Amino acid sequence: MAKKITEKIAALPPDANYSPWSSFLQRPGWWGDPADDLAEGVGFANLSARLERMAQALRPLFVTVTWGAGGSTAARSLELAEVCQRQLQLTTVLHLTCTNMSRALVDMALEEAKVLGIRNILALRGDPPRSEEYNMHGDDDSNKDFTFAVDLVKYIRKQHGDYFCIGVAAYPEGHPADAFQDTQDPLRDIPYLVEKTVAGADFIMTQLTYDLEAYRKFETLLRNHESGAFKTIPIIPGLMPIHSYKILTRVTKLSHVKIPDPIAKRMEQLKNDDDAIKKAGVDVVSDIVSGIKELKAPGPRGFHFYTLNLEKTVSFILERCKLIPSIGEDDSAVDEVDATVSLDDVPSRTQQRRSSLASQPHNRVIVDKLFAPAPGSSQSSTHEALAENAGLPASQPNRSQTLLISEGLGSLGREATWDDFPNGRWGDARSPAFGEIDGYGPSLHVTSAVARRLWGHPVEHKDVNTIFRRHVSGELYMVPWSEGGAEEGGGLNPETEVIRPELLKLIDGRGWWTLASQPAVNGVRSDDKIFGWGPLPFVEFLCPSKDFETILKPVFAKHGHEKLTWFATNEKGDYQSSSPAAAANAGTDELVANPESANAVTWGVFRGKEIVTPTIIEEVSFRAWGEEAFRIWEEWCRIYPRGSATSTFLESAKKDSWLVCVVGQQFGAGTEPGSKEEEDEVKWMWRVLAGETE
Repeated sequence: MAKKITEKIAALPPDANYSPWSSFLQRPGWWGDPADDLAEGVGFANLSARLERMAQALRPLFVTVTWGAGGSTAARSLELAEVCQRQLQLTTVLHLTCTNMSRALVDMALEEAKVLGIRNILALRGDPPRSEEYNMHGDDDSNKDFTFAVDLVKYIRKQHGDYFCIGVAAYPEGHPADAFQDTQDPLRDIPYLVEKTVAGADFIMTQLTYDLEAYRKFETLLRNHESGAFKTIPIIPGLMPIHSYKILTRVTKLSHVKIPDPIAKRMEQLKNDDDAIKKAGVDVVSDIVSGIKELKAPGPRGFHFYTLNLEKTVSFILERCKLIPSIGEDDSAVDEVDATVSLDDVPSRTQQRRSSLASQPHNRVIVDKLFAPAPGSSQSSTHEALAENAGLPASQPNRSQTLLISEGLGSLGREATWDDFPNGRWGDARSPAFGEIDGYGPSLHVTSAVARRLWGHPVEHKDVNTIFRRHVSGELYMVPWSEGGAEEGGGLNPETEVIRPELLKLIDGRGWWTLASQPAVNGVRSDDKIFGWGPLPFVEFLCPSKDFETILKPVFAKHGHEKLTWFATNEKGDYQSSSPAAAANAGTDELVANPESANAVTWGVFRGKEIVTPTIIEEVSFRAWGEEAFRIWEEWCRIYPRGSATSTFLESAKKDSWLVCVVGQQFGAGTEPGSKEEEDEVKWMWRVLAGETE
């Protein structure tokens, strides 16, 4: 029978350290079309290979899998948990939220966990209860049984006794203010944490933190609390490796955690250099680990790392902090080698691997099968590798070799960590890190009351035009589709301000609502404080069906795919694009492998490195985002009473709209900087869309 994590912790020496980590469920597109079998998804193949490699190299005590509440997203959470528990033989903790879920869904999740052999549950509240407001489950009001996480803890104990090992969440800097409490104060949270612990919690896992002093005070407060509830219970601090400045700022805003001034200043100085951010982030998190190790604990000390499905940075942290368990007797057959050996020199038994190791290193994407290029095509599969052997030598590597691969060292390491610069939904859909990094799924990222205050009660098209005009003009800090973490006073990105006049022409002149955009950039340095990455211009917007058919499609037909690449989808899932159409029964791997559907719209050249392309727009990721964008629109509709003028208008507009993304293929390459010729090229896409030029 699978073990509880408390049993595994108890079996460790008292002075031992352990390091579980999270595998995040990403957006639906990461798995491919819901109709596809999970095992056929390219993202799954890459994540499975990554998890297996990390398990061998890093030896976590357990892994946790995030929960997607309701419907197909919940099913995917369970499928990922099954992969970890059964296929990879990793002790798995399943996150389970309870608010806005009927009792039947909670029962289903727990029964499925038992069938899969999962004995560990992290019981969470989830989003603030809103079922009554949304009438989410019709006549079934059993979701009202779950208002707080303690309700879920009690329910699990009542229904399943001691079968499950239950964990609960704690917040070193205080639970974010919400409808139930108006201040963020860890002292206010303590009675609720006591209640959860007494109700049956076996361990505590904390929210991520970068504030060592705040964590020290919090754990000391718990251990010395008068209730005695926390004297011996395992308290596992949450830590997130720093992958980029953007991710750091977004995650801390969403989580309402503070970045101490010394760390914030250091990251601010390096924010234009993603590689330097990662290296500094290893220092920062390693220092936090060292500081927490100094705290007295009643048993082994653990650290929970939120990996975002990326391995390189966490591997460096674990090795530096000596958190990778030493090899025990059961591993005595593993042949250890000097960790300084270069993986470029690892021998291989097959000609394929010898060829790879002897060649110049290059990034390769893991795919389920290789596709032969069409006759006469310049495309090739040189930068692709089969899932069955990519990232690993033909002979089974030992732990030292595998750790070097996870750290991105050697040609195999560069293959394995090819997606080391994640970019949310703009990244490569084949990456395990593809998708939003906040884990919240389709959401307005604000409460209903705040949403109504921000966007009012629109009842016609021009009202929504006003919302988007105010946003682009800097008067409104977010719209329903803004990325999570937007905050009042944040404003537009500096590079977006460069094209503000062009965006306003689309909003005011065309009545199109712009969601994302980027200006054309011709040869600026990679450390430029405004642009950073470049160079292709693109814009994503919502427009009425009539405009899509009578304005946009004729423009696209006139200029062709070589000048304007475009993608479009609607609420029903209808999809059109300038790329050659994929077969109707094509799986996710065929979609992603189609080179004609991929557009790298940003890339950078760095001294001594390969070209990095962190922003990609292609069919599978766009279709996944389209599904999510219309679900966000549905969230917007729901904050107004059913049948109201605003709800009726928004629902009608949603059904009559297309989400369109246009990528211009000109950015002024070869023109004289500052010349009229350069200006004509970088502005061309915008002028065509606004109807200012033929």
